[in-house]
Amino acid sequence: MSETRGTMAEKATFQVIVLGPTGGPREDSVTGILVRSTSTNWSSNSVVAVDAGTLLAGIIRLLERYIPECTDDRGMMTSGPFQGLELPCRTAQANAAHVFREIIGAVLITHPHLDHISGLAINTPILEAGNGPKPVAALPSVLSAIKNHMFNDVIWPNLSDEDGGAGLLTYQRLVEGGNPRFGRGDSRGYVRACNGLLTKCLSVSHGRCKQRYHPESGTHHRVGSTVFSEHQLMLPSRAISVDHTDGSFYSPARSPRLLPSNPKEPMMATVESSAFFLRDHQTGSEIIVFGDVEPDSVSMGTHNKRVWEAAAPKIASGKLRAIFIECSYNDSTDDSYLYGHMCPRHLVSELSVLANKVMEARDLDAGVKKRKREPVGRVEIGSEQVSPRSKRTLSSSTDKGRASESLIEPPLFPSESFEIPQIPKVDLGDGHGDVVGIPDPETWVDTTPLPLEGLRVYIIHIKENLTDGPHPGDQILKELQDHGEAAHLGCEFILPNPLEGIWI
Repeated sequence: MSETRGTMAEKATFQVIVLGPTGGPREDSVTGILVRSTSTNWSSNSVVAVDAGTLLAGIIRLLERYIPECTDDRGMMTSGPFQGLELPCRTAQANAAHVFREIIGAVLITHPHLDHISGLAINTPILEAGNGPKPVAALPSVLSAIKNHMFNDVIWPNLSDEDGGAGLLTYQRLVEGGNPRFGRGDSRGYVRACNGLLTKCLSVSHGRCKQRYHPESGTHHRVGSTVFSEHQLMLPSRAISVDHTDGSFYSPARSPRLLPSNPKEPMMATVESSAFFLRDHQTGSEIIVFGDVEPDSVSMGTHNKRVWEAAAPKIASGKLRAIFIECSYNDSTDDSYLYGHMCPRHLVSELSVLANKVMEARDLDAGVKKRKREPVGRVEIGSEQVSPRSKRTLSSSTDKGRASESLIEPPLFPSESFEIPQIPKVDLGDGHGDVVGIPDPETWVDTTPLPLEGLRVYIIHIKENLTDGPHPGDQILKELQDHGEAAHLGCEFILPNPLEGIWI
C-alpha cells in the first residue's frame, strides 16, 4: 500500500487533506480542507485552507497518529497525509502550530456559517508568533459578515488589520467570477492563493432566508440593535428572521433593490456561498471545492449552471480531474428539509447538467456543429422518477436581466458597502409539469468515454446522525452510485478518508 501511495504521490499534481469531512453536529470534524501543489514540496506558504471549521484540531489529530512512528531521523514524515513534511518540533501540537503559521499561506472561506469559520476564530491568536498577517480570502459579502459579526470585539477580538485591530489577519476581497485584470489565456481571472496555486471564485446559493427591509435606511438590519451602530462606514447588521421551513439561517447583505411588495413584510434573499476553482500554476490542472450549496432546481436562481459552464471545457480537455462537493442528506429527505444543501437525487441531476456541458465542449473541440439536446421533464434514476426541478412554485421574476458582477473593494477602505448581484430566476417550464433545460442521459449512453469519465467527485459535509446504526455516508454513497450509473455519468463518487491524503 505504501508503495502504491508513493507512486500516486509522484504522479499527482495536487494533494488534498480533508481535515473536516462532515457538516456537524460534532464540532471537531466540520468543514476544513487543505490543498497544495505537489511541486512546492511543503515549502513556506505552499498550502491553502478552504474553510476553517476544523483546522488546528484536525492537523494535531493527524500528526498525533503518525508521530513518531512515521518520522525519520531528519524529522520528516515518511507516510500519512503529511508525507514529505519536515517537522521542526517534537510534539504534534507544536508542529501543528508551525504548519498553521508557516506552511498555510492563506485561508479561503466559502461562506460565513460557524461550521466553516469557527476554527479560524479560535486558532488565529497563535499567529502572533508568525511572520505577518494571514490572508483570509473570500467574496466581499462573506468578509463583511466575518468582519462585522465575528472579529468585531464583541463575539471575538478584532484580530484583523482593519479598524485598529491586532493585525493577525488581512482580508482579501475576491471579485466574483474572477478578476479579468489578472492572468492570461486559460488562467485569466485567477489570483494567487498560495505558492503554486491560483484561484477563482464563483458565487453559489446556500438556500434562502427572510429579511426585514427598513424603508427609511434602505437596508436590512436588526432594528434597535445594541451591537452594531448605523455609522456610515459600518455595514448595517443583518436582520435574521429564521424560518426553518425555508431552509436557511443567515443571509449576507442583499441589494436594497430587492424590495418586498410590503416593506413591513420580510423578503426572501439568497444565502451566498462559493465554489473555488484551484489551479496548479505549473501544469494548469484544476480542482473545484464547493462550500455548502443547494441545487438550482430548488434555488432562487441558477448559480450552479455558471460553475458547470466554466468547468465543462476543463473536464473535456482533461485539466479538471476532481470536484469536492457536499451531499448532506440521503434521498429520504424532502426538499423542504434540505436547508440549502444537496442530497443524491439533486447532486446527480446537477452533474447531469455538467455532463451535458462537457458533451457540448467536446463537440466544439472536435469542430462538430452544436447538437440540439432535447430536454426532458423527468430523469429516470434507479427505479423511481425524480424531478430535476422542485415541484415547489416560485413567484415569477420581474427582473430577468443578467446579474451585475460583484465589485472588489480596495483593501485600504476601513469597511465595505456593496451590492450582491441579482440572479435570474429558474425557468420552470410551461406550467404543465415539464421542466426546461435538463439533459436526457440517453443522449450520451453510447458515448465513449462517458461525459464525466475520469472525474472523481469527493463527497463532503455529510450530516452525522450519531446513532448506533451505519454511518449516513454509506447510504448516501450507495444512492449516488446507483443514480450516477442510471444517468450514465461515468464519474466516481468517493467519501474521503480524513486519515489519509488524497493525491490528484
